[in-house]
This record gives sequence, structure tokens and C-alpha cells, in this order.
Amino acid sequence: MDELIHIGIAVVEQDGRFLVGERTGTTPLAGYSEFPGGKVQAGEQPAAAAVRECLEETGLAVTIRGNYPGCRHQYDHGLLQLHFFNCTPVEPTRTPKSPFRWVDRDQLANLSFPPANRELLALLGGENLA
Repeated sequence: MDELIHIGIAVVEQDGRFLVGERTGTTPLAGYSEFPGGKVQAGEQPAAAAVRECLEETGLAVTIRGNYPGCRHQYDHGLLQLHFFNCTPVEPTRTPKSPFRWVDRDQLANLSFPPANRELLALLGGENLA
């Protein structure tokens, strides 16, 4: 059985738009859209991981306003426990690093997110029908 991997994810919203990137290269789930986030390090809380990963990946510092329901999902590369956090940028006018960009709420449904994001997307109003 796979070891459970905890992932902290920053769902960053600003004026009805969300910070979204695309997984590239040979990383697991390459080609899918994603919210910034990554593995929780030893001794780190999922919320802290979400904030740290968002800053590393996008260049944007964020503040956590709350959390969304998490989920557990088995992928080919491992068993993941996803922790989703409702975040807002500290500096709203700052431009995120590529490949991250701002996407309108109604455009989320046009993007292809990993299967584990389905319930979150439905909650955000961007159900992924893929």
C-alpha cells in the first residue's frame, strides 16, 4: 500500500479570478491545470506548505482566509491527501510567474484539472466535465 502524501494547495482568489498554472514536462499529471501547491514537508502544517509553495511557484505571497473540503485520491504516482486553502494575494496587483495566470471563475470549467479536484471545482462553480 502506498504511503499517504499530504499536499497543501493554495486556491488563490482575487476579484472572482483564480490563480491557475499548467503542469509541464515529465512531472506527474503533466498537461493538467493546477492551483499552486505541493508536498507538506516533515514538521510542516498543510496550510504553511500551501503558502510556501504558492510563493515558490508563483512569486505571490498569500494570506489564508479559510479552507475548502479536502480529499484523498489514489493516483498512479501515489496516494495523496489534498488540503485546499482559500487564499488571497498579499499584493493584489503583482503579476504571477509563468506558467501561472489569473483565470475567471466561469473559465475554470474549460480547463482540465486532475480528477481529485472535481469536488473543489464544483464548489467553486467551475465543474470539470472532462
